[in-house]
Amino acid sequence: MTQWTSAVGAQQLARLVRSQRAESPAVAGAASGRRVAAYRGLADGVRRLVLEGRVPVAARLPAERELAAALAVSRTTVAAAYEALRAEGFLESRRGAGSWTTVPAGNPLPTRGLEPLPPEAAGSVIDLGCASLPAPEPWLTQALRGAMEELPPYAATHGDYPAGLPVLRQALADRYTARGVPTMPEQIMVTTGAMGAVAAICRLMTGPGERVAVDSPSYANILQLLRDAGARLVPVALADELGGWDVPAWRQVLRDAAPRMAYVVADYHNPTGTLATDEQRRALVDTARSAGTLLVVDETMAELRIDASPEAGTPRPVSSFDRAGSTVVTVGSASKACWAGMRIGWVRASPEAIRRLVAARIYADLSSPVVEQLAIAWLLQGEGWQQCVQLRRELAGVNRDAMVAAVEKHLPDWEFSVPHGGLTLWARTGGLSGSRLAEAGERLGVRVPSGPRFGVDGAFEGYVRLPFTVSGPVAEEAALRLATAAQAVAGGNVTTGDSFSSFVA
Repeated sequence: MTQWTSAVGAQQLARLVRSQRAESPAVAGAASGRRVAAYRGLADGVRRLVLEGRVPVAARLPAERELAAALAVSRTTVAAAYEALRAEGFLESRRGAGSWTTVPAGNPLPTRGLEPLPPEAAGSVIDLGCASLPAPEPWLTQALRGAMEELPPYAATHGDYPAGLPVLRQALADRYTARGVPTMPEQIMVTTGAMGAVAAICRLMTGPGERVAVDSPSYANILQLLRDAGARLVPVALADELGGWDVPAWRQVLRDAAPRMAYVVADYHNPTGTLATDEQRRALVDTARSAGTLLVVDETMAELRIDASPEAGTPRPVSSFDRAGSTVVTVGSASKACWAGMRIGWVRASPEAIRRLVAARIYADLSSPVVEQLAIAWLLQGEGWQQCVQLRRELAGVNRDAMVAAVEKHLPDWEFSVPHGGLTLWARTGGLSGSRLAEAGERLGVRVPSGPRFGVDGAFEGYVRLPFTVSGPVAEEAALRLATAAQAVAGGNVTTGDSFSSFVA
């Protein structure tokens, strides 16, 4: 997979470096009362920007003279910082071609997920790899019973419905309409989970070598799907402190890279939990329309509001800002709001786009399971769906609070912002390698996905994702094992050996 090569202007890099200085005294040049040389502080700031995905790998940096002027420092300071970065493996230069960011050579950094935990290991290993909750009973069982009662007429047919069962397409259209986005059944295609939905869109709308813009970080499985499709990923950093999208950064990328497609998560983003505001949603849709970029919006987490966000409130669906209906394609799923084992997702798009997706699907997976579609339709047509969502929210809230308390108690050096919804906590690991923490944690009986799985080309090495899937004594024990893993990593007792054939949910 080839990443798109970007350029970072002198003023832009200066602004990012200054923001790092504001966040960290060490980057500013003072740690524990010890003065750090100016060039060292600059090199540390740029390195951290690369590791956290704020400056992409392979981005061309400004010339020494330009950056010196933007930062109001001497050219000698910038030259020494660049030399330090080259020595550490974070910068490469070629005479006449300039300098661009890299990550150090060595063991390949993990970019995929974790394999599902074998059932026989559940008693000894705490699995924080999958952001999924147990089934919401008794509603799952009732929905399947209702589906079996409705099955006989469908059993008398061939059972293949490439666009989805008409009853479910209608129920999903009604759901969108109730959310303020008038929708016809002809605008819905039922898929095999959200992954199936994005895969279908990717097959139809993009080709090998085409640029696809993505949040940075983003959902690990989608990033790998796009890599496997040959896309050239264009990472766009999120705003700090769960601030949603960095709209100016998106404007720049959509203008300069002109990607064919963009994949974003607006609601309780996976892995960070950020929630985009109405203003950001409107601005991004307008920007994508002007650039001719198809905006694929993943709403898998949209229902999982744990508590009200005083800043963002309850934003409108992104598709409500697409007046012409040609810029936004929405992806949804029952996996998080109901149960991942249902494997039912959907696409909402223009009728013409749906017709094209359905026609192309015949050569892929043909259609989705009938019984599961009937079960989701049963939930949507009555009170079952909302009851499931309420159970999800309550359980996620309890689990979130338990995980936050446990991490604050046993890992006080870790930094994170507590999201108002979703299923994941994005934690900065106090300067430790997330890949090595994942390796050490697995040996100690706790599985966590490291930050680079959610980034492009080695970004986010200093992060791990912690899902809200356990609470009480289990959350406490998970944090204790992670604290033990952190001690091992800090002592240099771990080597990275992450698998490359894996899965994250």
